[in-house]
Amino acid sequence: MNPRLKHLMKELGEAINVSLSESEQIAQVIARIKDEGFDVYLVLEATIGFNKHDEEPAAPQLVSSRKKNAEPEFSINAHDVRFLKSLRISTDDAA
Repeated sequence: MNPRLKHLMKELGEAINVSLSESEQIAQVIARIKDEGFDVYLVLEATIGFNKHDEEPAAPQLVSSRKKNAEPEFSINAHDVRFLKSLRISTDDAA
């Protein structure tokens, strides 16, 4: 991958992270959730497509933070179980 493009993609990721962490609206909602006695875990995955302007329109190359053919990570803790049960979701098979 083009080193300049790779650097710009890293900058974009950092800008998104800063925007989310500095968002007053997000902070307020997270504070309300914590006031209700819950811990908050937020995981976002972004897929970014790009192609050069001078190229024929084609299927854009996609960049994802997940490695190809990698199994997604899954973990569940006691807080998760309580939350899911409050939504009437069974966790018997989630192990």
